[in-house]
Formats: sequence, C-alpha cells, structure tokens
Amino acid sequence: MTSPDAAPARGGTRNDSPPDAHDDTELAEFGYRPELKRTLGNFHTFAAGISYISILTGTFQLFYFGYGIGGPAYWWSWPMVFVGQLMIALSFAELAARHPVAGSVYNWAKKLGNPHIGWLAGWMMLVASIVSLAAVALAYQLTLPKISAVFQFVGDGTGTYDVATNGVLLATALIVFTTLVNAFGVKLMARINTAGVFIELVATVVLIALFAVHVVRGPGVVLGTHHAGAGQHLGYLGAFLTASLASAYVMYGFDTAASLGEESLDPSRNAPRAILRALIASFVLGGLILLLAMMSVSSLNGKGLTTDGLQYVVLDVLGDTGGKAMLWCVLIAVTVCALAVHTAAIRLAFAMSRDNNLPAASLMAKVSPRFRTPVLPAVVVGVLSLGVLLLNIRQPQIFSVVTSIGIIMIYLAYLLVTAPMLVARVRGRWTPADGGRFTLGRWGLPVNVLAVLWGAGMIVNLAWPRDAVYNATPPHHWYLRWGAVLFVGAVALGGFAYYWFVQRHRTGVLAEHAAPLSTADAPDAPDAPDAPDAPVTVPAQD
Repeated sequence: MTSPDAAPARGGTRNDSPPDAHDDTELAEFGYRPELKRTLGNFHTFAAGISYISILTGTFQLFYFGYGIGGPAYWWSWPMVFVGQLMIALSFAELAARHPVAGSVYNWAKKLGNPHIGWLAGWMMLVASIVSLAAVALAYQLTLPKISAVFQFVGDGTGTYDVATNGVLLATALIVFTTLVNAFGVKLMARINTAGVFIELVATVVLIALFAVHVVRGPGVVLGTHHAGAGQHLGYLGAFLTASLASAYVMYGFDTAASLGEESLDPSRNAPRAILRALIASFVLGGLILLLAMMSVSSLNGKGLTTDGLQYVVLDVLGDTGGKAMLWCVLIAVTVCALAVHTAAIRLAFAMSRDNNLPAASLMAKVSPRFRTPVLPAVVVGVLSLGVLLLNIRQPQIFSVVTSIGIIMIYLAYLLVTAPMLVARVRGRWTPADGGRFTLGRWGLPVNVLAVLWGAGMIVNLAWPRDAVYNATPPHHWYLRWGAVLFVGAVALGGFAYYWFVQRHRTGVLAEHAAPLSTADAPDAPDAPDAPDAPVTVPAQD
C-alpha cells in the first residue's frame, strides 16, 4: 500500500505542471470543465471530512440508544464499525486519488459501473443527505434544553410530543443557518467549518482529559451487558447488533473531503489523506470519550444514561458549570456537522444536475458568478430537509427513526460504489492513480471484498424490522416496524422508475458545463448542439 503521505510535494506532478492543471485534466475525463474556484487547502478538506463525521455530534446524539439497548458492552461496536468503515474509506481514498470530483459517490458509481448505477447511487446519497441533515439538526434538542430550560419552547418537556416538536423547531433554525452560509460561498463555509472543527477537536481532547481524572472504575466496564438481550431470540447478540446503530451513525461522511475536490488545491493528494485521517481521528477520540464516560460516571445504573446519554454524563462528572461549558462546545460541533452535511448534499445535487439528471437541471447546476458556488441546490436541500422534519413533527421516536433511515441509504449508496469497483478489479478494468498518489496496490482486492461484505451486512442489520428502533412506543403496527424497508424501498424503486422512464432519455453533460471535446474523455461524443441546455455527451445506453 502506498502511503498518501509519501506523495511528492505540490508542484512535482507529471511534466512539472501545476497540480490544478493535472486535476482539471482528470475532471475532463468526466466531460466537465472546471467552474468552481479552488480555494480549499489540506486542513480545509480534512475539516470537511471530520466535521461530517463529527465526534461530538454522533457520540452525544445516540449514546443513550446504544447504552440503553446493549449496556456498557455496546462499546465494542465502535471498533467493529471502524474496521468495516475503514475498508470503505481505503477504497474511497484510492478513488479520490484517481477521480477528485464533486458529487464523489455519484460520479464514482457512474465511472465504475454505468450511468444507471451512477444515477441510483447519486439519488440514494442525495435523499440520504437530506434526511441526515434533518437528523443531525435534531441533535440541538438533545443539548440546548440541557444547557437551559429556556430552550424548551414547547411545553416543559414532559408531554408526549414536547420533545419531538421542540426538536423540530430548534432543527429548523439550524437548517436555515446552514442554508444561508452555503448560499454565500465555499470560503465562508470553510472559515466557519474550520473554526468549528478546531474548537471541536480541542473540546474533545479536554473532555477526554477531564473524564480521565474523574475515573471511578476500570476499563473492564465494557464487559458488562446489564442483562441486555435477555429473552430475545438471539440473546445479547441481537441487542448488540441493534445497539451498533449508535456507532454506525458516527463513522460515515468521510467522502465529503473528495466531494469538495473541484474546490480544493491538489485534491488528488490531499483528499485521500483527509478521508483516512478524519476516520482514524474520529475512531480514536470518539472511542476514548465513550470508554472514559462509562469509567467516570457516578453510577452505571443512572436513568439519565438511557434517556439523556452523554449529556447526562458530562453534567454528572463535571458539574453544572463545567458540564454546560462543554455542552456549548457540543453545540458548535453539531452546527458545523450540519453545515458539512448540507455542503456535501449541495455538491452532489450540482454534480447530478450538470449531467441533466435532476429536474430543473440547468438552474440547479448554475454557479453564482459572485459566490462561485451553486446557490439553488443550497436552498432546495434546506427546504426538503425542513419537509422531513415537518413530516415527523409529532413522532416521539423521531431521533432513532430518521437517523436509521438516513444511515441505511448512505450505506446503500456506498455499496453502489464499492460493488462496481470490485467488479472492475476482477475484470481488470480498474486503473489506480499514478505519480506517487495513493493506491492500495496488491491489497486492493481483499480490502474491496471486505468493504462490499461489510456494507451489505450492515444494510441488512440496520434495516431489520425491530420495535426498539422503528416502533419503540405504542401503538405497535407492522408497517412502523417495517418502516425502513418500506421507505428505503419506495425511495429506491420510485426514484429509479422515474429515472428509467423519464430522466434516462435526457442524461448528458449540459453544454454550458462541458469540457472542450478535445480534452474530454468522450471520443465518440457528437459535436456540441446549439441549444444551451442540450447534453453534449452520448445519452446513457440501456
């Protein structure tokens, strides 16, 4: 395996050409001309990946669920998920070195498979990103009312729908903020995101240190199950697999670093580093937070552990003043996480639109001449995420339902990249990056196989109909328990039916976004038509 850090310094690319020229040439392989402004450096791309993963957001949002379902031993799902996601991240790092392009998952699936697979991957990832933005924004409800009761605007938090409704209200404010920031350009987003990530990383290290000096029990705590799974068909294994949702929710989104490839400096070298560093840093720091939280909390049987989660632990261990100061840092982490999710969704919508693969594509793909960013997708993604919240406004189990559905669709989108990549490897069609850029070498095939097996297994695990996830409170209905399968199935089948019967016949790079035919990797493409919105590439073949 070639380390990404072993790459030569910028400026040492082939023929001594500037790195941007090399990346723009690879962009032309997809038939695109460069339009977005390259302003993001190495730390910016790292920050984008780690803010999407967001250690504090994910661990604080679903610790209560994992601990409540699986007891302290649910901690072992953290390294389990890391190993599986590392296989996907390594595959993505190799792709990012070869194809650093906006809408990474969509374009990779299209390149490795075919336009049909690419569209489905992009569609699933886009819907998942919209749902995930809503899910992340809901984390405000888990933190703000713990800081002050004044943030519980709806009731006092004890009513059946108080928490869910107030959560929607707070999440709406956050989504409006991320929409405005993203509409004003990538530089503003990057500055806020970088500052937020810096604060989050510092706060994470401080929290680990504070937990460490307050430990009251040893690391053997992670061997306790609290009799979870008793009476279940699979015993503790069933409880553990259900609780693993809490870990699976955190460690994804590292592909965001690659999705910003058209706005990054030397992305074919920086994006692979950012992908792997973001995942590894999140694993180490997040794992320590979870372990030390259970080692330092005053009682492992406190009711707050299964209702308020890490927010309860922070206040219990650090006291009211120190605990609330740390919760403000968690709030910042949630904010930049939502910002990163929104940013990634915008780049994906832009990438699909310039291929004429979404409704109103020419408008969705239009880049603002002032802000050098696609503005309309920022608004559309924000509005649709608000729609997801409104549909669940009186859903008491809104957190686990929205979160799990979003994760399933992202894992599906990832699988639609790793599976075609595996087929390409087996058939000898995969060409890794050259010039000292990241490549897995002979480890590529086994890593890719494990990535596919892991992705497929976790999709089955997460979608499996369970009352604990999809229908935790009465009344119990079969369609609620099967909600993930029904919703994800409807999104996939309905979306692909629309594509097959309608959108498929329009697919092709819009003329205003097309690279000159002399540089595009499309030797059989016809001459560009006069109509400004007509595709210049050959439509997808059946």
